[in-house]
Amino acid sequence: MGEYIIDDRTIEACRCGDSEAFRLVYECYKDRVYSIAICFFEGDEAAAKDITQQVFVKLMTSIARFENRSEFSTWLYRVVTNACLDRKRSLRRWLFFGSSAEIQLPDKSRSIEERYIQREMEKSVRAAIATLKPKLRIAILLKYFEDLSYDEMAKVLGCSKGTVASRLNRGHRILARKLAHLC
Repeated sequence: MGEYIIDDRTIEACRCGDSEAFRLVYECYKDRVYSIAICFFEGDEAAAKDITQQVFVKLMTSIARFENRSEFSTWLYRVVTNACLDRKRSLRRWLFFGSSAEIQLPDKSRSIEERYIQREMEKSVRAAIATLKPKLRIAILLKYFEDLSYDEMAKVLGCSKGTVASRLNRGHRILARKLAHLC
């Protein structure tokens, strides 16, 4: 799949109900949305798929609210973040505990032992991230999985850059404590 560029014309076409424009936006962002959701929900594919579907349905019904004051991707990440946090809150009400599904990409160039060690480290990191409070977890995911800048994260999270820095700092400290055994 080639990299699509979503411009103002594509967004305007979406606002007018152009299904091809929606398909283009979906193709461009579906993997990013799913990636954030699957990391947020600790590898729970069902939750990630639900969130991805929910985000794109919301996109179709609320694209008219996008006002071009920020990048479209920033607005979309905010929709994803809110959907993840809303679902986490609703799951907490029902005391639901997510699955511990694995995300594995085999690397044939390394030995079995190296791949095992890598998988165990990845499990430890995912487990540590999963223990973070949702606001800290989403900041870590946006920074390290989506490579957003502090400005972009502040817009997505609806807070100041100082709050972003504080959340990342607290998240880093907690992760450093929980992952110290890996060093």
